[in-house]
Amino acid sequence: MRKLITALYLTSGCTQLKGTKVPEISAKSFDVIVVGGGNAGFSAAHAAAERGRRVLLLERGTSDSAGGNSFYTAGATRIPHTGLDDLRSFVEFDDRHVVTEVPPYSSEEYLADLEKVTDGRTDRDMANVLVHEAQHAVRWLHGLGLRYRLMYERQAYQRPDGSYLFWGGLHVGNVGGGEGLIADHTRVADRLGEEVRYGAHARSLVVEDGRVVGVRYTDCEDVEHEVRAESVVLAAGGFEANADWRREHLGEGWENAKVRGTPYNTGDMLAAALEIGAAKGGDWSTCHSVQWDAEAENNESNRELTNRLTRQSYPLGIIVNREGERFLDEGADFRNYTYAKYGREILRQPGSIAWQLFDAELRPSLRTEEYDMPGIGVHIADSIEDLAAATGIDPQVAVTVKSFNASIDRNVPCDPTVKDGRAAGVEPPKSNWASPLETPPFYAYPVTCGITFTFGGLKGDLDGRVLDEEGHAIQGLFVCGEMLGGLFSGNYPGGSGLAAGMVFGRRAGAIA
Repeated sequence: MRKLITALYLTSGCTQLKGTKVPEISAKSFDVIVVGGGNAGFSAAHAAAERGRRVLLLERGTSDSAGGNSFYTAGATRIPHTGLDDLRSFVEFDDRHVVTEVPPYSSEEYLADLEKVTDGRTDRDMANVLVHEAQHAVRWLHGLGLRYRLMYERQAYQRPDGSYLFWGGLHVGNVGGGEGLIADHTRVADRLGEEVRYGAHARSLVVEDGRVVGVRYTDCEDVEHEVRAESVVLAAGGFEANADWRREHLGEGWENAKVRGTPYNTGDMLAAALEIGAAKGGDWSTCHSVQWDAEAENNESNRELTNRLTRQSYPLGIIVNREGERFLDEGADFRNYTYAKYGREILRQPGSIAWQLFDAELRPSLRTEEYDMPGIGVHIADSIEDLAAATGIDPQVAVTVKSFNASIDRNVPCDPTVKDGRAAGVEPPKSNWASPLETPPFYAYPVTCGITFTFGGLKGDLDGRVLDEEGHAIQGLFVCGEMLGGLFSGNYPGGSGLAAGMVFGRRAGAIA
């Protein structure tokens, strides 16, 4: 039988024991308990604390493994805006601003992108809230102390005249990426007086007379605690780190996917909410998945390399499977609109592996932060035939490359800042940015499926109240972030996850 204690202190990022057995319920009083210390959870906590609420945030990770999936992101945040002048007041100054063009990105375009990439399956009411409040939420967080910048290395290309052009509707990100995002959130939490308990593994909800009144959690030493509050906000992520649940809900083979982010999103609090009558929300059969380094050592939940194990320059080259065949349109759209679904396509290939191929002409254009690190998976050879021998790709790949090169419409100039229509007339086609692979040396980057987060979660209203199967709110229980289902299905526009976390986290915290 676990001891139930209340006297505690924090050291080395973990709740430690002090004293002996005391009453089950914590003597300390809170108004709001937030479960999960990622971007959404902190946003909810800040919004509640600003209202004078006494906030406790329970984070499963220790202080050196905290931050949820948010820590592992690049920090990209999709917001509508009218151009660079609209962004200057909250992005860090950069000398390059004077030679930079940031095309406007309207709320209408944002909504259309959500509709397009989800094939119309996004919850329209939720989507409307997101696109109209995303910039306001960024400005709010910036006012609290979070720092933002233009993402030159990820979302812009330098033109021949030395100027920069941003593309794909995604332009703003956190200073320091996901690590900087969580560091900034943590500083704000401290200033607002929020209590953060690390190493707190939430297990179940406390319910009395049909109302959620608290949370039971265990600490690093498996000691059980019970804390109570007027409201509980769930922001503990999806179930992507649970191989059994992946196989059950996503399908056969998904147990083999690599977990990009936190290892703690195992669905425990989803199960806890469902157990007390919460309804499922959104699409439980799909997820966010990307092309992920298949050969790098420690290629799961890597807090040092985080997002840099993705391979996102694929629109410039081609992707082949073990049989040496292409199987998708690498240039179907800007990376922002295809990358979150192409991991799924890799998983379906023989051995759940594929290779991104480039030649010496294309190699300088690849993202430095992802392709120039030591220890990553890469093979280099002076011919496609030698590249096949080095990687284990079927020699048929030489025919694939030759046919691809011959089919390119070379009368159309290649311009990666727009959908240029420079196509390769093969099957499947490459609709844009088709460049021949002709100049040695040739490069092959092995990629597998990296799962980011699951799209299914709990059903909530627009303020994050958790709903039951009859559509009634469960009193005292709120949800935000990746636990809130409905926005995404099959795919998503890059940067909309962090935006949704802050928008709906703020909404939940504003009424909890």
